[in-house]
Amino acid sequence: MKRSPVLVTAHYAMLVGLALLCIAPIAVIFATSLRQQVNIFSEPLNFLFTPTLENYRAVLQEDKLDRYLYNSLFVGVISTAVTLVLGCMAAYGLARFRFPGRHALAYTTLLLRTVPLAVMAIPVFLIWNEWHLVNSLWGLVLLYVAVNLPFTIWLLYGFVLQVPVELEEAAAIDGCGPIRVFTKVLLPLMAPGLAAASIFTFRIAWNEFILALVLTDRHTRTLPVAASLFITDMGVDWGRVMAMGSLIAIPPLIFTFVAARQIITGLTAGAVKG
Repeated sequence: MKRSPVLVTAHYAMLVGLALLCIAPIAVIFATSLRQQVNIFSEPLNFLFTPTLENYRAVLQEDKLDRYLYNSLFVGVISTAVTLVLGCMAAYGLARFRFPGRHALAYTTLLLRTVPLAVMAIPVFLIWNEWHLVNSLWGLVLLYVAVNLPFTIWLLYGFVLQVPVELEEAAAIDGCGPIRVFTKVLLPLMAPGLAAASIFTFRIAWNEFILALVLTDRHTRTLPVAASLFITDMGVDWGRVMAMGSLIAIPPLIFTFVAARQIITGLTAGAVKG
């Protein structure tokens, strides 16, 4: 049935409007990072201004910025890798092994993710202090694995259920052991789920602020916590805050675009290659 040109035009107009609505905050952040501090709150609001890279220069020349970047990359990459490994194994066990309550366990794991991170700050600090994990990057890694693991298990559980058991049985008959069946048969077919889970996990570990603020010191700060250093008793240096925010947003955006390409590849060719 051919749709009316008016409906098609309205459909695309809504999509363009939604895209502009999503892009607007990012555009404001980037535009503010290119303004001088005295021009950010100018009256009336002036959309035509001379851009400057002074805010970026000040942020990049900030002491220990390389250290904060290393901390964020370390926590993000390690927690993502550990979460995916544990999530794959847990999802496979829930989907393939038969035991009472496995379906309830698979879906109730997601309830743990509904707890706000701000509520966890004080209890986690007290526990991590007893375990001597405060002001430690490994303490942040362990925390982000615990925070992201329920969603990862729930997401990958659905992908494992979609893989026919007959494929694993055929591979076992051909002489593949359990590990080869898992790595050669199951994981390629779970590529879309792994990509989506990696995006979610890395984004949380990279952008999270409250827990990182509570559990780190000047040596173990991550980039979001470092951005808060521009908020002082003298006021908020919005230009540098926005410049830092623009720099922080770059790695997740790149990671998302790369993983999105993998999702499309997995959806179109994964089952055939399997």
